[in-house]
Amino acid sequence: MSRRRQLLAYLASRLLLLPVMLWLIASLVFLLLRVAPGDPIDALLGTRAPEAARTALRQQLGLDQPLASQYGHYLWDLLHGQLGTSLTNQESVLGVIGRSLPASLELGVLALVIAAVLGLAVGFSGIARPEGRLDLAGRLYGIGTYALPPFWAAMVVQLVFAVWLGWLPVGGRFPPTLVPPSGTGFYLLDSLRAGNWSQFSASLRHLVLPAATLGVLLSGIFDNALRLNLRRALRSDYVEAARSRGLSETRVVLRHALPNALLPVLTITGITVASLIGGALLIEVTFSWPGIAFRLQEAIGQRDYPVVQGIVVVVAALVVAVGVAVDLLVALLDPRIKF
Repeated sequence: MSRRRQLLAYLASRLLLLPVMLWLIASLVFLLLRVAPGDPIDALLGTRAPEAARTALRQQLGLDQPLASQYGHYLWDLLHGQLGTSLTNQESVLGVIGRSLPASLELGVLALVIAAVLGLAVGFSGIARPEGRLDLAGRLYGIGTYALPPFWAAMVVQLVFAVWLGWLPVGGRFPPTLVPPSGTGFYLLDSLRAGNWSQFSASLRHLVLPAATLGVLLSGIFDNALRLNLRRALRSDYVEAARSRGLSETRVVLRHALPNALLPVLTITGITVASLIGGALLIEVTFSWPGIAFRLQEAIGQRDYPVVQGIVVVVAALVVAVGVAVDLLVALLDPRIKF
């Protein structure tokens, strides 16, 4: 079988497994929400509401139906691309996700860029003198940034740069005194397209602190991955063969060892996307960033079943799609990979 057919067969198998994975995730979330403590009626009306009002609302929302019936309606709507309606404000779940997802993507992309640039720079810095001071500092940096609790690091950053120094806003996505950009929901892109530099500056100032915090916390992943794989590549036979041909050490590292060491780092990037979800939840809550993780936290507290289910399904689909794309990219760049 040719290389192209192998890639197509692999892609087809992953795409065929995607509905099964989403069904398992959607079913698990559905069941966990129903067995978890708390009642959405209490969250909406309070515990002292009249029983008649509670019964009427339960019937209106369909929560009085048997669990199997609720599950069947949920899967039927999911098959037709309908994620339901929020229990708290009667807004469609697709509308909630469409309003919140751009904020999370804007934060996540910038944080991922910061993490990759900073982590790769620190990981590469200790190659000249292995086991030296710079290499030891890079190791400590990689372990320390990965081990820091995100909520604690976010509060320290807020205290230093927003409260003490007053350089950047404490939280939020845009100043309440200005009109936010309109269009795609990506404030930086929308303000650039409109040529409104005041909106762009305000959006960037609010984005810098949470994105930098999340990026620094994730940069240790790239640091450790590059350091480990680059050392392994420098001890390989093809690098020794390049050295025996009289090539300079700089050319050996940049032309032979580094490209092969970066391939596993590309795979790590796909895994980091999943890590962004857990880290972004705490970062978004701490910085009051109105992203999808912040909305998920609100929906869990309000027992808003449709919003929680919809967000989890959409995020799971995005993570799986990124994973497939990264696997295919690595396979295209590295012909040694077999399927």
